[in-house]
Amino acid sequence: MSHGARVIRTGVSSGGPAAPPAAASSAGSDAELMDGAYFRSCAGMLKVAQMISLLIGFISVNSSPWTDNSAYSYFQIVTMCDLVMILFFYIIHIFRIYRKLTCVSWPLAEFLHYLIGTILLLIASIVAASKSYNLTGLVAGATFGFLATILCVLSMWSSYKVSCITQSSSKYH
Repeated sequence: MSHGARVIRTGVSSGGPAAPPAAASSAGSDAELMDGAYFRSCAGMLKVAQMISLLIGFISVNSSPWTDNSAYSYFQIVTMCDLVMILFFYIIHIFRIYRKLTCVSWPLAEFLHYLIGTILLLIASIVAASKSYNLTGLVAGATFGFLATILCVLSMWSSYKVSCITQSSSKYH
């Protein structure tokens, strides 16, 4: 009966001893350039849905006649900044850059992005909805802004759940 140590490989860093080099090099998924499973994951599909809703909201507002330049300029800036940041984190996950740049706490960075971006997007959507004057393109832009806000809240919740619960459970093990 052997009582040797077993190595259980997880996606979360537990602060324990590293896996032997033979076990790490035998995993074929580490050698791949792209993480194909992230495309089909809930977090990946949520990011794609956010980017699509932000892009539709931006295009709807951009193609409508404006009555208040400052309100819709703010909406466009917020939607494009959010879209670029979500695309940035999507690329980070797809190409597994988080494994190479370990000096950054990626779950915390993503959580803070969603926290700040969601608040700004909610404000922009409220302002856009209040200044829409029943113009269909502006109403559609504000509606997609609210949809993106809801999707960002879902991502923020899952990001918080992963980063905080994983860290708190690994302290006691």
